[in-house]
Amino acid sequence: LDVGADKPLDEDEQTALNPALGLRAIRYCLSEPQMFLTQLRAILRASAFGPVKLLIPMMAHAFEIDQTLGMIEQAKQQLRERQQKFDEEIPVGAMIEIPAAALALPMFIKRLDFLSIGTNDLIQYTLAIDRVDSEVAHLYDPLHPAVLFLLSTVIAQGRKAGIPVSVCGEMAGDIKWTRLLLGMGLLEFSMHPAQLLSVKNAILNSDLRLLEPQVKKVMRATEPAAIASAMAQLQALAAEPEIREARVARRR
Repeated sequence: LDVGADKPLDEDEQTALNPALGLRAIRYCLSEPQMFLTQLRAILRASAFGPVKLLIPMMAHAFEIDQTLGMIEQAKQQLRERQQKFDEEIPVGAMIEIPAAALALPMFIKRLDFLSIGTNDLIQYTLAIDRVDSEVAHLYDPLHPAVLFLLSTVIAQGRKAGIPVSVCGEMAGDIKWTRLLLGMGLLEFSMHPAQLLSVKNAILNSDLRLLEPQVKKVMRATEPAAIASAMAQLQALAAEPEIREARVARRR
């Protein structure tokens, strides 16, 4: 249950001093174990009827991972005692949306089956801005060098360890960032169904052999103007196959 901050559960939560840093997501779930167990049992029971992955939001500490895995095992045991079917090998993963999680990734890789980078909150917490606050929304910058470093680090470490890494959040469904993420080594994108065709088209019209060296240039840049220039070159590079394809179509 991913509640809190921009997804308040009740009016009292909206009056918290800083709801984005408060009792939300996995913190809330672990503070309400009976509610959490009910939800876990429901998800596990659903796994008997098709592929289900269990994704835990807003983890930052090893003890949160361990407590969560313990609760999942408890829910499994309760279902065994009731002789209710579920997938014993259901994959369990974590949202990487807190900078501390991205910087301490080995403890996640050691314990979990997959990772998903939540770009919305990761950018928010990295840059210390509230993305729903109109007064500071202009500071929300996916191309900030710190954000790029965290994204590339998680993707690279996950691939090195052989653990699947996906990206969700607005970056995954925005074609402005598709080639950047591809060049970082991302293989899994999670997005709203309405965005699938445009992102798929961008992927099909991209050549990793061309993208990867240019993305390295983006990563080496530290000044906003240099990053913007490298990104423009990246998009132009990826656009060439599309232009050639259009010319072939016109000849036909």
